[in-house]
Amino acid sequence: MAIEEFLFSISDALLWPVLVLALVGLAWAIVETGILLAEIWKRRWRSLAGLEEAVDLAAARIVAGDQIGAISALSTVCWNRSMQDAMESIVTMRNLPDGVNRIAKSLADYDYRSMKRLERTRILVRMGPALGLMGTLIPLSPALAGLAEGNVAELTNNLRVAFGVTVVGLLTGAVAFAVSLVRDRIYAQDFSDVEYAAATLTSDALPGPIHPGTTEHAGSTTVSLGNP
Repeated sequence: MAIEEFLFSISDALLWPVLVLALVGLAWAIVETGILLAEIWKRRWRSLAGLEEAVDLAAARIVAGDQIGAISALSTVCWNRSMQDAMESIVTMRNLPDGVNRIAKSLADYDYRSMKRLERTRILVRMGPALGLMGTLIPLSPALAGLAEGNVAELTNNLRVAFGVTVVGLLTGAVAFAVSLVRDRIYAQDFSDVEYAAATLTSDALPGPIHPGTTEHAGSTTVSLGNP
């Protein structure tokens, strides 16, 4: 009996933290939805022709020895700071010793940062329903106790709390899942754009210590990194 009472005490103590976390999770999901809409709006003019034009202009600037101009050209197709850093590293590292491997590492770090960004909503996908389930089960104990004592008011109040938290948890998980799916596609396309820029700007047709075959090596390296 002592163990059962201890478990019941833990369950009762978790009621308010679970309710608060469920509300925080819902607010978090709403904020992430707003951020996603802003990200989509920033990319409304994205096009393959625009990317090719920017990369070709950057290649011409590199041939002319203008690294700053090349970075400026690529910045027109960058949609966040991480993407800007990855594009800049392609220009600045291509003439360094072992430049292809350095660029590949930079792209891997960019991919890692994108995955970290995705984790914020992927956590909510699991946490929302888990909090909803906990918020459903915890009030059932006092609700059943109220039913046994004939206290209909207590039974009703606890069931309302249980059902309310369930709805909030499922809503949080559903919104976070939708945000994660859309954001995963957006970031995969961003990474593909950076890969295209890296493959083109490390071509042996451009000046610099890029040796024959390194373009193929760079492409195979970055493709193996995967997308979030």
